[in-house]
Amino acid sequence: MADVAQLYTTYKPLLFSLAYRMVGTITDAEDMVQDTFLSLERTRTDEIHNIKAFLCRTLTNKCIDFLRRARKQREVYVGPWLPEPLVLTSEEGDPVHEVMTHDRLSIACLMLMESLSPTERAVFVLREVLACDYREIAELVGKTEANCRKIFSRVRQKLSHRLPDEPIDYAQHKQLVERFLAAMRDGDADTLLALLAEEVTLYSDGGGKVRAAIFPICTRERVLAFLLGVAKKTSAFRAGRMANVNGMPGLLCVRDNRLFAVMSCSVRCGRVEAIYLILNPEKLRHVSAMETT
Repeated sequence: MADVAQLYTTYKPLLFSLAYRMVGTITDAEDMVQDTFLSLERTRTDEIHNIKAFLCRTLTNKCIDFLRRARKQREVYVGPWLPEPLVLTSEEGDPVHEVMTHDRLSIACLMLMESLSPTERAVFVLREVLACDYREIAELVGKTEANCRKIFSRVRQKLSHRLPDEPIDYAQHKQLVERFLAAMRDGDADTLLALLAEEVTLYSDGGGKVRAAIFPICTRERVLAFLLGVAKKTSAFRAGRMANVNGMPGLLCVRDNRLFAVMSCSVRCGRVEAIYLILNPEKLRHVSAMETT
């Protein structure tokens, strides 16, 4: 078996991609990747016939166990629970960048997956994102192939009305978001209204740590009023900068030279249908660390 350090370099991007999509938190995903390689070190090498399968199976089981424990905590979370934002800065060609910019990484998609059971989430990520065949998935989650097919079909049907029908064009999405942010900075209510979908929803995640809307804000008029109010009270949107947030154009909002929030938008048919505002300082630690390095 190859040296564990070399295996770590080879498989860490894949494993982190799987873990982050499964649990939605960066530190926990990193911890589970580390634990997976510790499990590899504790296992007799002659008992492992397929290193990749062993690592993925070990990690998947850790993620499923984590999600079962975390479900109760997320049910009593103050306000909407949103995934930790992952700001991508690596250049193309970097293995982590290549794996993490794959489809089904957006805040919107990860939030949708919160409605799935841990096993459903594992089957969906393994099939939809990592393109594993059903035989592989069955071995990884401890189900039959027929069971995995049924689970995946059920999940696709459950999420079909919310998942994009085709890959989103990053450049077009960025242009729309830039127009949206410019209108916010200028207090241009007419342009904002035109860019918001009729049934737009705004999710604000403060986690009880900072001031945020406890309930989702629905309808175009209410979201517009909220955005204009925030724009008047803080310069965070004017001092922010665009960034690749979970594979989609987003905004890093800065106030008093400190990261204040990360904003991401979901777009459909040329209009913003959902806005995700992550303010919980605990979920911004990784982004803040990147900004200061």
